[in-house]
Amino acid sequence: MFLVDSHCHLDQLDLTAHAGSLTNALAHAKGQGVGHMLCVCITLDDFPAVLQIANTYPNVSASVGLHPNEQNVTLEPSAEDLIKLAADKKIVAIGETGLDYFRSEGDVEWQRERFRQHIRAAKQVNKPLIIHTRQAKVDTLKIMREEGAASPAGVMHCFTEDWETAVAAMDLNFYISISGIVTFKTATEIQDVATRVPLDRLLIETDSPYLAPIPFRGKPNEPAYVRFVAEFIAKLRGISVEEVAETTTENFFKLFKDATNIPSPIGGRGLG
Repeated sequence: MFLVDSHCHLDQLDLTAHAGSLTNALAHAKGQGVGHMLCVCITLDDFPAVLQIANTYPNVSASVGLHPNEQNVTLEPSAEDLIKLAADKKIVAIGETGLDYFRSEGDVEWQRERFRQHIRAAKQVNKPLIIHTRQAKVDTLKIMREEGAASPAGVMHCFTEDWETAVAAMDLNFYISISGIVTFKTATEIQDVATRVPLDRLLIETDSPYLAPIPFRGKPNEPAYVRFVAEFIAKLRGISVEEVAETTTENFFKLFKDATNIPSPIGGRGLG
């Protein structure tokens, strides 16, 4: 079985259980069937570390972006700044970006303008967007439509909204990514979405080191645990975990076309 963790923050992992070694953590993930990971950038100060990890490990891709909650930053990137940083061959996506009104108060026009800059950069470099939205679904979808985010499309990561929002995002050519939150007993709305999303529009992720799935809830998350997300979704849908793994892997490489640095786990052909 070959799994992809479509969203993790390898530069922020708690490596205590792995003798302080990222190599050990990734070897543990490999032992659980995790063959590829997308290391997602949160701040431009973190970007060099994110890129170094991706250039060190062949089965890791990376993104470039500035999280919507990061307000006091060294550099507020323009679309041109993001375009330059996205030139490295290991950068397969722009983000994470989006809107988060849960942690931000007052005038958040700066968030909306930042989001627009990310979408414009993604369109210029033709790389998909990784979108974060929390308590901001109306404005998120509005800006996606206004800026033409349907091309190059992308993924609504760590999806926590309702089915109607999922449909609206899929209508804009976006994939829906489900994290370990789906395993929580109270996450009935997310479980409903995970059951109803067409398999060919589904991705899975850990968002590690955050949001560890049951049975690790409350502990540091890591890419190895994406297997528990796949297994839970398989049970919800009444299908095999192998089908979830195969389909979400194919979806990942279909969306992130630049992540072609490993042999295909399916059928022996290169993925792209």
